[in-house]
Amino acid sequence: MEVFIKAVDLGSFAAAAAALDLSGPMVGKHVRFLEERLGMRLINRTTRRQSLTDVGRAYYERCRVVLEEAQAADALAADHLSEPRGKLRVTMPAHFGRHCVTPILLAFARRYPTLELDLSLGDRFADLVEDGFDLAIRTGALDDRAGIIARRVARQRMIVCASPSYIERLGQPAALEDIAAHQAIIYRRLGHVLQPWLFPRDEGSVVEIAPAGRLRLDDLDAIADAATDGMGLAWLPYWLVRQRIEAGTLVRVLPGRPDYLYDCHALWLQTPHLPLKVRLAVDALAAGLPKMLS
Repeated sequence: MEVFIKAVDLGSFAAAAAALDLSGPMVGKHVRFLEERLGMRLINRTTRRQSLTDVGRAYYERCRVVLEEAQAADALAADHLSEPRGKLRVTMPAHFGRHCVTPILLAFARRYPTLELDLSLGDRFADLVEDGFDLAIRTGALDDRAGIIARRVARQRMIVCASPSYIERLGQPAALEDIAAHQAIIYRRLGHVLQPWLFPRDEGSVVEIAPAGRLRLDDLDAIADAATDGMGLAWLPYWLVRQRIEAGTLVRVLPGRPDYLYDCHALWLQTPHLPLKVRLAVDALAAGLPKMLS
């Protein structure tokens, strides 16, 4: 049933085979076994495409319910062991994941030796269902998606900074409106539009500024390096540039303004019973991340 559902969700036997670490013929064998046992075809297959039969569609929906209940039963039994075990698959942004999330999850794994970690660090937004992840870490605004549970686990303080040499050469903005007259170093995630810089107002609204800049990078460390070299203003998480600011190689711009708080969320699929490994991992992140980002 699990193989059948994965083949339907991903749209091909080959994709299901890759996701489940099986061979393509083995996926076909599982589906044929179901069809032979039921005495009817579940999937119409050609060399180019596949589609569910009417019976296959109804059987698919029932199989999802059966597997969710089976997984909930397994999770309930595992909880009674009072120790998370099995594989925990987590997807996260590359930079934030490497510097902030991964150290916490490694400490979590050291605490529970029966737990396996499978971590994916990349800026592609993986799908929890299609890609088979237990947990996703996201920063910024979230899409409202049915069947997904989100918990805010931390907030990043975003600041504008520049090098002393840049400020000596071009001056320091005295107000938000002055930023437009300065060179900015822009973060651009591959395949996404440029992200505006965000600043909170006293009444709770947010000001969006899209500064001009001839440097666009998709790596926050590289942006911090460019700012340190005097190439312009940068809007970065405080935790990332804390040591540079303390050392004096970067200085805060507009220090009197409140910092924008950039949300960090943990996301997981809504299930009848949340597995212990997921619940404890989220708790560990909620406890550890704020200390790292302060």
